[in-house]
Amino acid sequence: MDSKPKSQASPRVVIIGAGFAGLGAATTLVKHGIKDLVLLEALDRAGGRVWTHKPFGAAALELGATWIHGQKDNPLYDMAKQHGLLADESFNMVTCQPDTVSPEDYFFDEHGKLFPSGEVEQVTGFFGQQMSKINEADFDLHCEAWSVGEYLDEEFRKTSFSGTEVSKGVYEWCKRVECIDEACNSMYEFSLSQLGLYTALEGPFFNCLGRGGYQALLNILLEQLPPNSLRYQKPVQCIHWEGLPIDLPDVPVHPVKVLCEDGEEFRATHVIVTVSLGCLKERASSLFDPPLPHGKLEAIARLGFGTVAKIFLDFSEPFWPENCEGIQLVWDCGPESPEGYASASRGNAWRSEWYKKIGGFDCVPMHRSTLCGWITGHAAEHMETLPEQEVGDVCVSLLKRFTGWPVTELRGVLRSTWYSNPYIRGSYTNVPVGVDAVKEQTALQEPLPSIHQKKKLRPLQVLFAGEATHPNFYTTTHGAFQSGVREAERIFKLYETKVRGL
Repeated sequence: MDSKPKSQASPRVVIIGAGFAGLGAATTLVKHGIKDLVLLEALDRAGGRVWTHKPFGAAALELGATWIHGQKDNPLYDMAKQHGLLADESFNMVTCQPDTVSPEDYFFDEHGKLFPSGEVEQVTGFFGQQMSKINEADFDLHCEAWSVGEYLDEEFRKTSFSGTEVSKGVYEWCKRVECIDEACNSMYEFSLSQLGLYTALEGPFFNCLGRGGYQALLNILLEQLPPNSLRYQKPVQCIHWEGLPIDLPDVPVHPVKVLCEDGEEFRATHVIVTVSLGCLKERASSLFDPPLPHGKLEAIARLGFGTVAKIFLDFSEPFWPENCEGIQLVWDCGPESPEGYASASRGNAWRSEWYKKIGGFDCVPMHRSTLCGWITGHAAEHMETLPEQEVGDVCVSLLKRFTGWPVTELRGVLRSTWYSNPYIRGSYTNVPVGVDAVKEQTALQEPLPSIHQKKKLRPLQVLFAGEATHPNFYTTTHGAFQSGVREAERIFKLYETKVRGL
């Protein structure tokens, strides 16, 4: 059997991963005239953790990223607006009709009781105020080492309404839903002092895309790539770097060798690694030769990477009121109550009660008969191991139990499987208690060879991008995109400096 590599292509830049980080890097290099590049994508599609799917009709469902967060200085918002890809603001995304009704969430407890909106708004309003204070670092210094959950519990106990069962249940629901934004298993595991490092851009937090979804944005970027530069189903086995010393500037050199799992090799001057932090956690020790520096490996280990999953349920007809925005589930003792979290931490009871981590079921834009359930953490990872039909049956059972409404026929189920995907292993980054996010994200994004290493080595052999490397916009698509732009600019400036003789 012939063990020789299939080919030894030698592009100037190899980009590993064709998500928004990889596409941001590639299109930026092209704008600077660097077109000798190859993108290697392990999956059979571009987008990474963005996946627009159409199982229930012509309109898009987003299995991954759903919204564009913020507007000012957001390149993806600007791109979507320029190309007319945003949803029409006069269109009600809940009812799929002209905007004539005001949507609202319906909160039910596990005994089928519908909570009065006034009591719900009292608690959700308090929770929103507390999260704003945390994001502005407006808390006592003695709390810095606490988790977000611990701090919120302390503030909730001080309120005049904390003693009622309704308030306790809705407050627990708020923490459960916040886990979705932060991609964490529990708010008792997320660092209070680090949450404020995330920067929210001005403008509406949720900007909805139209029928084309995120795929329409991806297509704009894909059209800018050089012909035949994107290679699908090309998982990388090893990146060999630190190969050659600097020689004469006009002599091409390819100090990095990228070996794919199918045996094909690519020799390059620079490699930009944009794989997810989850994938790095699993494969970093074997993916690089020589191994990554200790500080970078430590950053990969210390930063958190959580799973956020979606469960889409398609019904024959909507059984919820016209103004319903979502059906929210309030448990007597939910997994984000102090008692519930303590119980889950002592054993594996959460496996049999994984469904308690579902915050609720929201109406889906442009799909009048579809609901989407959100679930996070270890429970989401366990959910991915179950048969899809079983997941759907459990969800229907919850809807009947909580609402008492006559649930119509379930026609289809679709759930995300980000944790099960060997090239992703989760959804997005979080910062656990005790972790210095700036220190770790700075270490994660530092190119190799490091500036602290021998200067005789050719610089910028391996560069790192992806949402996990962005200290202010981690968890977002624009953070991923901008991190790719950052690394492309780093390469361009290297050549610009050489041309100027600086």
